Order: sequence, then structure tokens, then C-alpha cells
Amino acid sequence: MRALITGITGFVGSHLAEYILENHAEVEVGGLIRWRSPRDHITGIVERIQLHYGNLLDMPSLRRLLAEFRPDFIFHLAAQSYVDFSFIAPVDTLETNVVGTCNLLEVVRQLKDEQGYDPVIHICSSSEVYGQVRADEVPITEDNPLRPASPYAVSKVGEDMLALQYWLSWQIKTIRSRMFTHTGPRRGEVFVVSNFAKQIAAMEAGLTKPILSVGNLDSVRTFSDVRDAVRAYWQLVNECEPGEVYNIGGNETMTIREMLDRLLALSSLRDIRVEVDPARLRPSDVTLQIPCIDKFTRVTGWRPKIKFEQTLIDTLDYWREHYRQGLSVASSR
Repeated sequence: MRALITGITGFVGSHLAEYILENHAEVEVGGLIRWRSPRDHITGIVERIQLHYGNLLDMPSLRRLLAEFRPDFIFHLAAQSYVDFSFIAPVDTLETNVVGTCNLLEVVRQLKDEQGYDPVIHICSSSEVYGQVRADEVPITEDNPLRPASPYAVSKVGEDMLALQYWLSWQIKTIRSRMFTHTGPRRGEVFVVSNFAKQIAAMEAGLTKPILSVGNLDSVRTFSDVRDAVRAYWQLVNECEPGEVYNIGGNETMTIREMLDRLLALSSLRDIRVEVDPARLRPSDVTLQIPCIDKFTRVTGWRPKIKFEQTLIDTLDYWREHYRQGLSVASSR
């Protein structure tokens, strides 16, 4: 059995590869990478996975990969996933996420027609597709209206609907996830929990002043750990129905301010000042995200296992180690 992960060198992709290797030894794991893809996140497993050069915007490279590797499962995680950047570069975001997804699905369709190739494809949509919901619409179900509030969210609506269309039109076995806020070690520094943790770790290392820059602290989020998320993704492709869409998310809901208070309590410093940076405020924001995951749990029995406190500790420790290594290298020169 074979599994292909697009975005294998990224945050979620690297955790998913580790999960499969540790829990399903019978599965060969492959990854789609570009020549310039950073490999820091997969250093510990690079000898145990197959890396294939290609690009979602280059159909011949996708066709070559799928025709040769022929994965039973495709986890399509690669994306331009930074909401703020999508306001700056909407065309790039739409091209990468929508056109890239269409190319992948179209190559599968062609190979199905020609060779009978028929994998299960996980299309990673996002809770951002729901946009700003009303208080009477939470917890958010899969039937909630889609009101995308950023170019990134629009691109995820496009991916989501393409996946549905390829199932309805050609029975390409797509299953869509709408994952709510998830975080943990290796999360990119532009995302809120990781960003705050990185700032705190830099202060603890004596590299910056104890002033923490923040954006909107009043947004409500339901947090989950990336290691719970990838376990959910494995169950998704093995236990859920093609053509369906499933909300997946944690069970710890709080404002960003409350999350920050919990993170600050884990720091060795007690004099950190919090300041709002206007540059961190978005043109339009999504401030209320509480998922209903009943549909997914009914099918799979999945529940979050990792407490959010542990997620915060592990994320902060990840950035502490980042600065320890940096300082070690600097002192050895």
C-alpha cells in the first residue's frame, strides 16, 4: 500500500508522514516536492520516504509521478496557506491552491480513464470557507453557508467545490476535510500560537526586548493539536465516504487573548508587555470558529487526545530549541 503526501515538507505533511511511518509500517510513504523545498521538518525520516520532484502547476510532472508511484491514498496538503499573504498576493494564492488542485484531479481522471487508476484523495479544505458566522450558527456544521472572507478562503472554497465536482462528474474518490485551528511544534512562525511562542522564546534567550506584538486578541478559536489532526486524516481516507465533507477540530475553545495568557504563564519571564501592532490586523477577519464535528466522529469515533496545554508546551519548547541551536552555532564560530 502506498500513500502520497503533497506538501510533505510542511508542517502538517511532515507530521502525517511521521504518523504513517510509526503506526502503519506496511505503507510506503511518498512526497511531492519542488527542488527548492526546505527539508528541515523531514530530516529524521528522509531515509524512510520516497521524494518525487514535481509541481502542482506542471501537469506532466504530476502525471509522471502518479503513473510511476501509483499511490492508493493521496493526501493533498500542499497550499499557499497564509491568510495575510493572500491579501497581498491573491492571484498566486488562487493559482497555487485552485489550479494546482485542478491539475492533480485532472491527472487522476485521465489515468483512471486510461489505466483504471482509482485512488482515494483527501482534499484539505479549511474552516476558513465558513467566514464570519453569526452567534446562532455555532457550533458550525458542514451545512453552514460559505462566506469566504479572504482570497485564501476563496481558494479553499474552490478546492472544496472542485473535489465535489470531480466526484459527481467522474466518481474520482475525493473526500474533503474542513479542519479548524490546529497547531503544534514546527508550525510556521506567521501563525498565531507559533508566532507568540517564537517571540517569547526569543525574549527568554535574551535576543529581544520583553515586548510581544499581537493583532486581534478577541477572536474565538477552537484549538487542536496537529498530531491529533493527522490521525484524523488517516481515519478520513480509510473510513469515510467519497464525495463527502467533514469538519474536524478540537474541543478547547477560547479567545486568542486567553490562549496568550496560558502561553505567557509557561514562560520563565514575568515582565512581558503585550502591544497591539496595527500591521497585524486584517482587512477582514474571521472571529468566531467553533466546530461541530459530530458527522466525523459518528463515522470514525475520532476524538482529540492531546491536551492543549501540552500543545502549548511543545510549541514553546520547539522555539526554545531553535534559539538554543542558533546560539550554540554562533558561540562556536
